[in-house]
Amino acid sequence: METVSTIAYYIFTALYVYTAIVVISVILLENRNPVKTLSWIMIMVMLPIVGIIVYILVGQDFRRKKIMTGKILPEKRSTSHILSLDHMDDVGIPRHIQKTIRLLDTNCDARLYPGNKINVYTKGYDTFKAIFRDLRNAKEHIHVEFFIIDNDDVGSRFFDILKKKAQQGVRVRVIYDYFGGWRIPRRVIKDLRSAGVYIEPFLPMDSLAGFSKVNYRNHRKLIVIDGKIGYTGGLNVAERYRKGNRLGLWRDTFMRTLGPAVHAMQYSFLNDWAFVGQKKITDDKYFPAPLFYDNNCIQLVTSGPDTDWQNIMQGIIMAMSNAHDYIYIHTPYYLPPDSVTNALETAAMSGVDVRIIMPERNDSRLVAAASRSYIQGLLNARVRVYFYRNNFLHSKAIVIDDNISIIGSANMDIRSYEQDFEISAFVYDTETAVHLRSSFEEDLLSCRELNANVWKSRRRWQRMKESIARLFSPLL
Repeated sequence: METVSTIAYYIFTALYVYTAIVVISVILLENRNPVKTLSWIMIMVMLPIVGIIVYILVGQDFRRKKIMTGKILPEKRSTSHILSLDHMDDVGIPRHIQKTIRLLDTNCDARLYPGNKINVYTKGYDTFKAIFRDLRNAKEHIHVEFFIIDNDDVGSRFFDILKKKAQQGVRVRVIYDYFGGWRIPRRVIKDLRSAGVYIEPFLPMDSLAGFSKVNYRNHRKLIVIDGKIGYTGGLNVAERYRKGNRLGLWRDTFMRTLGPAVHAMQYSFLNDWAFVGQKKITDDKYFPAPLFYDNNCIQLVTSGPDTDWQNIMQGIIMAMSNAHDYIYIHTPYYLPPDSVTNALETAAMSGVDVRIIMPERNDSRLVAAASRSYIQGLLNARVRVYFYRNNFLHSKAIVIDDNISIIGSANMDIRSYEQDFEISAFVYDTETAVHLRSSFEEDLLSCRELNANVWKSRRRWQRMKESIARLFSPLL
């Protein structure tokens, strides 16, 4: 019996060593950041078995494996409502801003859509009032994509409207993230399908293949109605945006759009639908001829493990690097790659007025602690940092120089830039930028500004706790 146990032990050890060598070889061949590569190798060595399991669950780099292929591109349809990059001077887009536009056109085929009507909402009550109104008025189709849809009063009203519209003959399609949508009861999904709503989870974790992609979530927020009205931003469907929770009222930013840019939102949804529903939809009825409204331009930028580049992050860095006067940022979580931190600090030290508002209290203690580990460096570089008090800031919005606004689902963290499926609207418009700047300045009235010397004098154990939490930044 002892001989059998010994043989089994050696066989198991040999298999584990072989598996570990294979996994480490894969990690090396991915040519990641050397620090990340060394970290994963150390995990493999120091945590036998557990290290391999953790790598399978959250460590694989699917960016090169192309999770999603065969995307629908604007060139497949009429391009009469897309502004040629050769004509940016004709519509008065400054040369330094054109660099950001060209970058996003190159790295993710984000075409430039002129002539949109834009409404920005910063209060949850007003946001859902507008969304519910537009949903009730839908005539042809409703496309919905959210990370979280809570099973509360707002979520119930949202689903009730979708069921009624489906029963009226409107084609309703819903994508929810499997991980973020755990709050949706199965009976609710069954009721929706019985009412004629087509609803599908994104990357369900109901198999080994699903669990291997648990670290890659669909964090996008998107609504397209009749191909004519589009919404995007940082909001989820939940009551906490209207009535609050233990953290107070949730403050977020959401954008309603009419005009040509809605086609870009439609492309984004239908690409995701082709992935979850295994059916590519290209019917002309989903792309009605758009009306033209105001003098502005929008690029809709998607990013995720299905893209060659970190599209949203690259666009943000380029926009910040070309800032002249100010950069104002809302973010609930601040765990950025070094490239983003360097761009912000460089801008601030060159004389640009850089300000960041983040929540004083957070919905995750670990994330809050990790975020705070970055603050001293920002303060030392003359970035002005504010804590949003009493309520919770969930907005992901950036405004630069009264001419660029970035509104979307991407947080200023490694997860949003490198791992999750995200969407952000890059808006080139003075009116929208001024509106966002005014909202930012209004939010400052509910903030306290941090002082570099006071922040530095905090207790050592507090700073140590934050530094340890920072080690987990890539996973948060």
